Amino acid sequence: MTRAPLHLPDPTLLLAALLAEGIRVIGPAPVQGAIAYEPLDRPEDLPKGLSDSQSPGHYRLAETAPGRWFDYVVGPQSWKKWLFPARQKLWSAERTADGFELGQPDEPWPRTAFFGVRPCEIAAMEIQDRVFDNGSFTDPGYARRRAGTLIVSVNCARAAETCFCASTATGPRAEAGYDLALTELATGTGLLLEIGSDEGARIAATLALAPATPAQIAEAKATSAATARAQTRAMPEAIAGTLKANPEHPQWEDVAARCLGCANCTLACPTCFCTDVEDVTDLSGDHAERWRSWDSCFSIDFTYVHGGAVRRSGKSRYRQWMTHKLSAWHDQFGSSGCTGCGRCIAWCPVGIDIVAEAHALSAPDPSLPAPAPHEEA
Repeated sequence: MTRAPLHLPDPTLLLAALLAEGIRVIGPAPVQGAIAYEPLDRPEDLPKGLSDSQSPGHYRLAETAPGRWFDYVVGPQSWKKWLFPARQKLWSAERTADGFELGQPDEPWPRTAFFGVRPCEIAAMEIQDRVFDNGSFTDPGYARRRAGTLIVSVNCARAAETCFCASTATGPRAEAGYDLALTELATGTGLLLEIGSDEGARIAATLALAPATPAQIAEAKATSAATARAQTRAMPEAIAGTLKANPEHPQWEDVAARCLGCANCTLACPTCFCTDVEDVTDLSGDHAERWRSWDSCFSIDFTYVHGGAVRRSGKSRYRQWMTHKLSAWHDQFGSSGCTGCGRCIAWCPVGIDIVAEAHALSAPDPSLPAPAPHEEA
């Protein structure tokens, strides 16, 4: 059912309505010089007048027009931090007279709203849905958190230098996957509020907002189109096949010589899901726990088996990450694993650019003979 967009004078009105219903709101907050996603306790906690500067290996917050609410883009953290915690207890066991009794962790998830979710991040959540709740296998904790979360999206009115979501068809405008979506209009004129679910419609009705005018609707669409045109990076369309066909391209050696193997890219990535599992016991041996924590394919221990690691070189580990993300992911989950957010570019300490690497790998391998010239019959 299509619902008419509304005009929202101020985003704090919506934030206040969510808080008034007792909903826990998690949204953007400046933390140690970057935008992070943290609980917002008051409407005035929503940051204002901030923008960001991002480029390979660089991220800085800066002031912008004081009346702008969402001129920053994405920071080092994604919503993965909340839906798929970095460290999580899976179960515990207590010794009894008959053996061990298993217990599930008590992980309360109050009714929650994610406020300020960018379109590329909605796409990332939908990718992780196919990992953790795909119909055949379900992570119960993830499924519970996802089902108990309201999504308030923000369509991007500007693109950072590192953004390339237009080329991955994941932004800068969200077409679905949200309960409510905001587009900031010209400074001081409010926001367009679009409704994507029955729950979103119910919440919007409590605000008694006026319908958006045709001019406001047109301005919002024009803003999204301008943001897409402003992006200077674009992932090559044929990169999935290119990576499969070029496992020994010399560019792998080149990027491996620069890569530190620090795993920043996988930690910042909103779709990476590699984990390690650890079993711990107390000194008495009467209590045991199993914990899951984030891991990375850049760690040499990630592929350790008896006798050593399978991927010993930095070249093999970088190739595994990029080839899985942009190519094998299609075979495994039906889409690319990249949503064009640009986090891996900004937060790489040496400024490795996945888009630039994709273009370099798409160039002919100079070590191979040139193709024979085509002759007309």
